[in-house]
Amino acid sequence: MTDGAGIERESMEYDVVIVGAGPAGLSAAIRLKQIDADLSVVVLEKGSEVGAHILSGAVLDPCGLNRLIPEWKAKGAPVNTPVTDDNFYVLGESGQVRMPNWPMPPLMSNHGNYIVSMGNVCRWMAEQAEELGVEIFPGMAASEIVWAKDEQGRVRVKGVVAGEFGKNPDGSIGDGYEPGMELHGKYVFIAEGVRGSLAKQINERLDLTAATDAQKFGLGMKEIWEVAPEKFKPGRVVHTMGWPLGKNAGGGSFIYHLENNQVLVGFVVHLNYENPYLHPYMEFQRFKHHPMVAELLEGGKRISYGARAISEGGWQSLPQLSFEGGVLLGCSAGMVNVPRIKGNHNAMLSGIEAADAAAAAIKAGREGDRLTAYDDAVRGGAIGQDLKRVRNVKPIWSRMGLTASMMLGAADMWVANLTGWNPMGTWKHGKSDAAATGKAKDHKPIDYARPDGVLSFDRLTNVAFSFTNHEESQPCHLKLRDPSVPIGVNLPEYAEPAQRYCPAGVYEVVEDADGPRFVINFQNCVHCKTCDIKDPSQNIVWTTPQGGDGPNYPNM
Repeated sequence: MTDGAGIERESMEYDVVIVGAGPAGLSAAIRLKQIDADLSVVVLEKGSEVGAHILSGAVLDPCGLNRLIPEWKAKGAPVNTPVTDDNFYVLGESGQVRMPNWPMPPLMSNHGNYIVSMGNVCRWMAEQAEELGVEIFPGMAASEIVWAKDEQGRVRVKGVVAGEFGKNPDGSIGDGYEPGMELHGKYVFIAEGVRGSLAKQINERLDLTAATDAQKFGLGMKEIWEVAPEKFKPGRVVHTMGWPLGKNAGGGSFIYHLENNQVLVGFVVHLNYENPYLHPYMEFQRFKHHPMVAELLEGGKRISYGARAISEGGWQSLPQLSFEGGVLLGCSAGMVNVPRIKGNHNAMLSGIEAADAAAAAIKAGREGDRLTAYDDAVRGGAIGQDLKRVRNVKPIWSRMGLTASMMLGAADMWVANLTGWNPMGTWKHGKSDAAATGKAKDHKPIDYARPDGVLSFDRLTNVAFSFTNHEESQPCHLKLRDPSVPIGVNLPEYAEPAQRYCPAGVYEVVEDADGPRFVINFQNCVHCKTCDIKDPSQNIVWTTPQGGDGPNYPNM
């Protein structure tokens, strides 16, 4: 095959092509093979191995796993730590107040859930898929959509381009260039996770979000700590809100006691904050100095770090899920339940529903059309029910603050949990997170203490614990629509917030003899996509680097 740039590529044909070996993509692959062992299914994963780019809290609601592989315990799934202890605190700078569990709607209870490493769960799911005959290709980044037209002239997704290597830093063809392959499918499942580059390409052409509210996002940062044995309480779950964010931003923390004295410590900042001087990473580091947290971590050691954007728009922001030739799964569509801080169960359920719809269509002799049965199953089934009940919590929080969200949002959830009806209707999210960014002149800089190297760490030191690597001879995968904007617009108007919102220190403003200069250290990128979301000028576009590059999370 020859593309529009004259590059010749070989092609391979499959019944279903799946982009992304996360819980959504792997669930779809497994389900397809469970339905019909003769279906040809391929999963493309940009990480160096399955799980290398997976980062999640994570407390897993096993409903998706129960439906997909009911015998998962007997099959040795790495789901071993049931939640034993559920705690919620509102923090002040030097103290905390524990909120009782009884006023919270039943859907907020973690009874029956498990603390897991989703990276390890996905590695196990990949083994199950391969045993069923699914082809999984790690290190194969899918960088482009292959488009086609049907007999009626309608544009459809035909496949993807994957495995392109060897371009020079300027984008020209290098000596060792490999053009990659086109993988064609009767249906293509996009399961890239939050703010995926292929999902963006599809939306830009097909406008899947025309009838939906703006998608909202948070930035989740996570460290794994090995703590002293006497402080470790397997199965303990702790969530906090309040300090250090206060009125500066929405968000909160999680502390999950996993296994082997390992505690998962995470911090989420909603990306609709106004103050461009806010530094989400430094808020995370400051949080660990709270007396309650510091007492847990003192004497321990941090063994891993990572960051990832989180979709927070929920029900109002679900796009059109199917399009000619394919569907969006899981976080590519935005299926996170924000107050529960959970999305993996919905990701798995979405994969199952998509597989059911595609298998039925293929059996009926169809291909390349819209799988509207998938849209109906998501919106009218368990996923829709899960998201509709909590749909007002996030917009109330954004508009009225934490206290109002805890009171009004909780009341709305309670009624919805009991009756299926939300008395507050459906609140809108309003402007995008990028548009929510305020001007520097209207805000004051925030003074952050220097990390002490014991409980808190600078970004570059922590990035080393994400085991991130990018081949430096390739083109920078962080593209600027207009190279003049960072210094010409963002610096005078917004104090160039890319210096602060990136949790990996990718962006710098360097003072030279000729004045300030914008520097992109793409080698540090942990693929969180925050820059693509929060840049106030929407000037940064995250694209896929060479396959296998990026973080190499061992057990996130």
